Amino acid sequence: MLTKKSITYLVLATTAIFIAVQGYRVWLLNSVKFISFDSRLKEISGIEFDKRQRLWAINDGGDEPRLYQLDDTGDIVRSIKITNAKNSDWEDMTQDYFGHFFIGDFGNNDNDREWLTIYKIENPIDIKGDTTTAEIIKFTYPKFKAVNGEKPRKNVHYDVEAFIYFKRNLYLFTKNRTSPFDGKTRIYKIGDHAANFDAEYINEFSTCTIIKELCWVTSAALSPDRTKLVLLDSERLWLFENWKDDDFFSGDAYQIDLGIVTQKEAVTFAADNNTIIFTDEVFNGIGGNGYSIQLDKAKKIPVRKQMKKSIKVKPRPKPIAPPPKLDAPAVPLSSPKPVPKSPPAKLAPTIEPKPIQTAETEPA
Repeated sequence: MLTKKSITYLVLATTAIFIAVQGYRVWLLNSVKFISFDSRLKEISGIEFDKRQRLWAINDGGDEPRLYQLDDTGDIVRSIKITNAKNSDWEDMTQDYFGHFFIGDFGNNDNDREWLTIYKIENPIDIKGDTTTAEIIKFTYPKFKAVNGEKPRKNVHYDVEAFIYFKRNLYLFTKNRTSPFDGKTRIYKIGDHAANFDAEYINEFSTCTIIKELCWVTSAALSPDRTKLVLLDSERLWLFENWKDDDFFSGDAYQIDLGIVTQKEAVTFAADNNTIIFTDEVFNGIGGNGYSIQLDKAKKIPVRKQMKKSIKVKPRPKPIAPPPKLDAPAVPLSSPKPVPKSPPAKLAPTIEPKPIQTAETEPA
């Protein structure tokens, strides 16, 4: 029977363990912090390195349609305004092989935006002034119908905060708003050029189902060598490798713990395919920083590992001795003993056969 004193000890021990765990998670995140951002970037929602490894960032909805170049201290050194764009809800950035930037204006918290927008601009290295114009890519989801402003409820995968470029297409990762929450993020595919697209469903993956705010996918990044995909949420990275074709969820999946929960909103790869940069927004005075981890040093927890089919190798047949060459010298044999001749057999006398009587058969 538990006494009042033992219950007190149990509560104190549990509290001490909780504080120790949270302290470790705070340390885990702060140990990889490398930069604090300019105060004008309180809601960083997307980051990307250009081809000269200069870091660019965008703010969430409410800011001007600008992207910002940062220096090594996190200060803004340059900004570019997209004159034919607006920032309704900018959520992520990616780029193609040529360095063209794509900016996703596809946040859809209330599931009431039927047509969503992606802006495609030239490589920032080639933009000489402080303004540019963009190609405009529009897309909608299958079976989306908003009648008189009514919010669709049958499918609540119309919100997106993450996307990547891969092989002349853009791949969107949904922010799940199901109720009850099932923890799945879906992949949708559209083209990479100015047009109106119906998003094509590819596959889905379950992150976690405990608390939706901790499981929402908020950004995505593809390594420069196109072999690794990471998705970001509030406390972890999801790493995908060895996928088939463009189904990024068909291969190996790992989870990487990032420490204490903050409002993590943006992620990208550096040029070495191993360094990952991620950021968090300022929330209740916490955040507004940049963090860096090395994949080869991070603790990766397998979530799903594809079983490689074993290939049975048939044993090689034993070599058959080649036939002797025709000009090979004959092997001398011992002379056979002479076989005695038998006397000729006597022949039986010839008997003339008698003719056999046969009856003629009547025709039918």
